[in-house]
Amino acid sequence: MKTVGHRIDPPLASEPSGELLSRSARAMEALRAFPGGDVAFIPKGVYRFRTLEEADRHWQECLARAMADLARKGG
Repeated sequence: MKTVGHRIDPPLASEPSGELLSRSARAMEALRAFPGGDVAFIPKGVYRFRTLEEADRHWQECLARAMADLARKGG
Protein backbone atom coordinates (compact mmCIF):
# COMPACT_ATOMS: atom_id res chain seq x y z
CA MET A 1 0.00 0.00 0.00
CA LYS A 2 1.28 3.45 -0.89
CA THR A 3 0.63 6.40 1.40
CA VAL A 4 0.29 9.78 -0.26
CA GLY A 5 0.55 12.74 2.08
CA HIS A 6 -0.52 12.77 5.68
CA ARG A 7 -3.04 14.50 7.84
CA ILE A 8 -2.41 15.90 11.27
CA ASP A 9 -5.55 15.74 13.36
CA PRO A 10 -6.07 18.76 15.56
CA PRO A 11 -5.71 18.07 19.27
CA LEU A 12 -8.87 17.51 21.28
CA ALA A 13 -9.68 20.49 23.44
CA SER A 14 -11.02 20.08 26.95
CA GLU A 15 -12.42 23.61 26.84
CA PRO A 16 -14.41 25.17 23.97
CA SER A 17 -12.77 27.99 22.11
CA GLY A 18 -13.85 30.67 19.68
CA GLU A 19 -11.35 29.45 17.12
CA LEU A 20 -12.78 25.91 17.12
CA LEU A 21 -16.32 27.28 16.86
CA SER A 22 -15.29 29.48 13.94
CA ARG A 23 -13.57 26.57 12.21
CA SER A 24 -16.66 24.41 12.66
CA ALA A 25 -18.92 27.15 11.24
CA ARG A 26 -16.69 27.48 8.16
CA ALA A 27 -16.82 23.71 7.62
CA MET A 28 -20.63 23.75 7.82
CA GLU A 29 -20.81 26.62 5.33
CA ALA A 30 -18.62 24.65 2.93
CA LEU A 31 -20.91 21.61 3.23
CA ARG A 32 -24.00 23.73 2.59
CA ALA A 33 -22.41 24.99 -0.64
CA PHE A 34 -22.69 21.50 -2.15
CA PRO A 35 -25.82 20.69 -4.15
CA GLY A 36 -28.48 19.65 -1.67
CA GLY A 37 -26.48 20.97 1.24
CA ASP A 38 -29.50 22.87 2.53
CA VAL A 39 -31.86 19.89 2.39
CA ALA A 40 -32.96 18.13 5.58
CA PHE A 41 -33.18 14.47 4.68
CA ILE A 42 -35.31 13.39 7.61
CA PRO A 43 -38.40 15.50 8.37
CA LYS A 44 -38.65 16.99 11.85
CA GLY A 45 -40.51 14.96 14.39
CA VAL A 46 -40.21 12.26 16.97
CA TYR A 47 -39.78 8.77 15.60
CA ARG A 48 -40.04 5.53 17.56
CA PHE A 49 -39.04 2.23 16.02
CA ARG A 50 -39.40 -1.30 17.32
CA THR A 51 -36.20 -2.52 15.65
CA LEU A 52 -33.00 -1.13 14.20
CA GLU A 53 -34.01 -2.56 10.83
CA GLU A 54 -37.21 -0.49 10.91
CA ALA A 55 -35.21 2.64 11.74
CA ASP A 56 -32.72 1.91 8.94
CA ARG A 57 -35.57 1.39 6.47
CA HIS A 58 -37.07 4.75 7.46
CA TRP A 59 -33.69 6.48 7.08
CA GLN A 60 -33.16 4.91 3.63
CA GLU A 61 -36.64 5.91 2.47
CA CYS A 62 -36.11 9.51 3.63
CA LEU A 63 -32.71 9.64 1.94
CA ALA A 64 -34.08 8.20 -1.32
CA ARG A 65 -36.98 10.68 -1.28
CA ALA A 66 -34.61 13.62 -0.73
CA MET A 67 -32.28 12.44 -3.50
CA ALA A 68 -35.20 12.09 -5.89
CA ASP A 69 -36.39 15.60 -5.01
CA LEU A 70 -32.90 16.97 -5.63
CA ALA A 71 -32.69 15.20 -9.00
CA ARG A 72 -36.11 16.55 -9.99
CA LYS A 73 -35.09 20.11 -9.06
CA GLY A 74 -31.81 19.76 -10.91
CA GLY A 75 -29.62 20.62 -7.96
